[in-house]
Amino acid sequence: MTESEATKTAATPGEVKNADRRAHEVIRNCAWGAAGIGLIPVPLIDMMAIGGLQVWLVRELSKIHDVPFSRDRAKAVVSALIGVAAPAMLTGSVASLVKVVPVVGQVLTIAVAPGLAAASTLALGRVFNTHFKTGGTLLDFDAEKMAAYYKEELSKAKEEVAQAKTKGSARGESATASA
Repeated sequence: MTESEATKTAATPGEVKNADRRAHEVIRNCAWGAAGIGLIPVPLIDMMAIGGLQVWLVRELSKIHDVPFSRDRAKAVVSALIGVAAPAMLTGSVASLVKVVPVVGQVLTIAVAPGLAAASTLALGRVFNTHFKTGGTLLDFDAEKMAAYYKEELSKAKEEVAQAKTKGSARGESATASA
């Protein structure tokens, strides 16, 4: 590669900052979408829809970071990462299955499933964003090596979602009190 070719392919600091901003926006929007999907009242349909959204998220991040994308490979690595982190995600499966319990299931679902869906999507997006930013691809993604990082991000994301719920509740209460 000549020096001029290397200059053409190297991203400027402004381009890197813009890519970071777009990636964070896509991750945030997908997390909100996953929270909405978490409200779907049909067991397991919600999990399939969230999985599809997460594959779409990986596709968008791969576009932002100019990483080759394969839908089949993305499905495989997303499934592998979630599978390796299964104990941390078990509560999401339970939340989906609880929907079959009349009344109580729907109430618990509204309280828990959206937050778990949002948190898992935030964590997944952050893991892939970091992987792609550091030059990784879907072909060299190692779910076992990334599992600890995913669990760490999932823990942070759960806290963020809980804080957002608390802030949202506080805003709702103050709006009702002033009405």
